[in-house]
Amino acid sequence: MSYKELTPEEAAALIEHGENIGFSGFTAAGVPKAVPRAIAARAIAEHEAGRPFKVNIFTGASTSASADGALAEADAVDCRTPYQSSPALRKNINSGRTRYNDMHLSHTAMYMRYGHIPAVKTAIIEVADITPEGEITLTTGAGNTPTYCELAERIIVEVNAYHPKELKGMHDLMMPLDPPNRQPIPLTKPSERVGSLTWKIDPSKVVGIVRTNEPDGIGAFKPGDPITDKIGENVAKFLEEELEAGRIPASFLPIQSGVGNIANAVLGALGRNKKIPNFQMYTEVIQDSVITLMKEGRCTFAGGCSLTVSDAMLAEMYKDLDFYKSKVILRPQEISNNAEIVRRLGLICINTAIEVDLFGQVNSTHFFGKQMMNGIGGSGDFARNGYLTIFTCPSTAKGGAISSIVPMVSHHDHTEHDVDIIVTEYGVADLRGKCPRDRAEEIITKCVHPDYQEKLRQYIALTPQGHTPHCLAKAFEMHTKFQETGDMRNADFSA
Repeated sequence: MSYKELTPEEAAALIEHGENIGFSGFTAAGVPKAVPRAIAARAIAEHEAGRPFKVNIFTGASTSASADGALAEADAVDCRTPYQSSPALRKNINSGRTRYNDMHLSHTAMYMRYGHIPAVKTAIIEVADITPEGEITLTTGAGNTPTYCELAERIIVEVNAYHPKELKGMHDLMMPLDPPNRQPIPLTKPSERVGSLTWKIDPSKVVGIVRTNEPDGIGAFKPGDPITDKIGENVAKFLEEELEAGRIPASFLPIQSGVGNIANAVLGALGRNKKIPNFQMYTEVIQDSVITLMKEGRCTFAGGCSLTVSDAMLAEMYKDLDFYKSKVILRPQEISNNAEIVRRLGLICINTAIEVDLFGQVNSTHFFGKQMMNGIGGSGDFARNGYLTIFTCPSTAKGGAISSIVPMVSHHDHTEHDVDIIVTEYGVADLRGKCPRDRAEEIITKCVHPDYQEKLRQYIALTPQGHTPHCLAKAFEMHTKFQETGDMRNADFSA
C-alpha cells in the first residue's frame, strides 16, 4: 500500500474542534513535531476568525515545545492527560483555561481500552520507518503508541528522517490483553524481551504521512550543585550500607530513577561509589547520565520507555548504534511502569518530592495545595511496588524561606504506607517499621534544615495524645505564614 503524502498544514486541516488526539512518544522523545505546530497555527487562525478551536491531548508523558508548548501558547488545549511539564501549559492549567487529568502513567492506555477515559479519534505518531503493510519502527519514545494506534479511527504518521531506520531492534513492544484475559508478563530481568521489535498498525487507518527531519530538541540538564551532589552522595551511602547489612542482595537490584538534576546527581554518585556493584536499570526515562554510566561500564543495561537524552548525546549514540542496541530496550509505559514487573524485579525506586510531611506523606505535584507543577508521572507506579522506595528533595527552597518538610503536606500523592526513605542534603531518614511519632523524630533529626528543627518539634508537642500527632488548627501554619509574610520561619507553634 502506498500512503498519501501530506504537508503539516494539510494534516492539521483534518483535525476538528473538540477532537481527542493521541501523540506518540514519552517526554520530548518520539513526539511528533511538525503536525502539532501546524495544529497550533490553525488554532490561532481559527481564533482570529472568531471561531472556537481546541483539542483534547493524550500523550505518554510530557512532550515538547513543538507540541504542548505550541498548542498551549495558541490556547488550543481544552483537556490534557496524563502528564505535562510545559511552562505555557502549566499556566493555562492553573488559570483554568485547560482541564488537566493528572494520572499514574501506567494507567492511561489500559483505562482508555477499558472505556474509563475517552478514546482518541486521531493518533499522530513519529516513526523512523513505515512499511506498506503498516509495520512501524518507533523513534526514541514508546509511550502509549500501541494503544492509541489500536483505538484511533485514523493515524497521521510523521516519518522523521533524523532517526535512522536501524533503530529497529531497540524496542520491545506489546499491549497486554485486558481482564479477564490478561496473562502474566514474563519479564524476570530488565534485558529480557516479551514483545516485538516493531508495531503493526492498520494501513487503512493511515490518512497520510508527513516527512520531517528534526532532532527531539532535548537540551542537557544543568550541572549539579553542592546540594544535589550531597543528596546523591547520601543516597549512594545509604544503599552501600544496605548492601553491607544484607538488606540488598550482594548482586544488587535494578534501579528506577526519576528525571532531573537530583536524579542525575544520584546516578552519578552511584557510579562513583565503588562499593556498589555494576547495576542495571528498569525505569521510565533513560537520561544522559545513564548513557555516561553505560560507557563507563557501571550501568550494564537499561530498560525504559524513552531515550530522553540531549541532542548531542543522541547524535553520539547514533554513531555507535549497534553498541547501544545491545544495552537499551524501549517499552510502552504500561510495561515499563507495570506493577507486576516492578514488584517481581525488586526495584530500588528513587524519585523527587516537592514537599514531605513529618510522617512520610509526599507531595510530588502541587505548590501550596493548588498550583500544579507537572504531575504525578510514574512515581506512584514505582513507589507502591518497589523493593525500596526513596524520595529525595532539598531541605529548603527560596533561600530558606520555604521548608520542604512540613507538618502536613498541602497535597497528597504518596501516602506514608508507600514511602520507605526520605533523603535531603542533611541526611537519610529511614521510616521502615516506625510509628508516626518515631517517624517525625527521624525526619526532623536526619533531614530537616536546622532553621526548622525546633519549630517542627514544637508542632509535635502541640498534640501529646493520639496516634498521629496532628494539630488541625496548626497543620498548615507554615504554608499560611509563607503566604502572609514570605517566610515559613515565621510560623508560630507556641501552645
